[in-house]
Amino acid sequence: MSEPRRVSLPDPAPDAPGNTPPTTLADLAVEIRSKNAGPFWITLDAFMRDDAGYAVAEEIITADLIANLYAVPAADVLIFRIPELKIIKASFPRLTSQGSLHDRDIHAGQHHVPLARINVAHIHPPAPGHD
Repeated sequence: MSEPRRVSLPDPAPDAPGNTPPTTLADLAVEIRSKNAGPFWITLDAFMRDDAGYAVAEEIITADLIANLYAVPAADVLIFRIPELKIIKASFPRLTSQGSLHDRDIHAGQHHVPLARINVAHIHPPAPGHD
């Protein structure tokens, strides 16, 4: 049996798709998701790809941002940072309780979209080794 043929491809151009700088928080993340945290709370999870992405998420994900995105008081937003795992969690009270007449997303599975779409192009992570 012959050896598989290997083809060398040129490096993509700097402006080729996939080589563009990240513009949204989702571009820096492995996953951004939302879920119920009981019938009265929602939790957002941002699983970042690397330390640089975590640094950007850590700067941008604040109680004020979550309050603005989800129309809840900033004082009610809880932020949990887990740098060892490159995860940031934000929890806040649901505007309607899970399963109530006016609940449009019983599993809270679509609430992550506003956070994922936050523009991060203007934020530059710290250089490696600098805090």
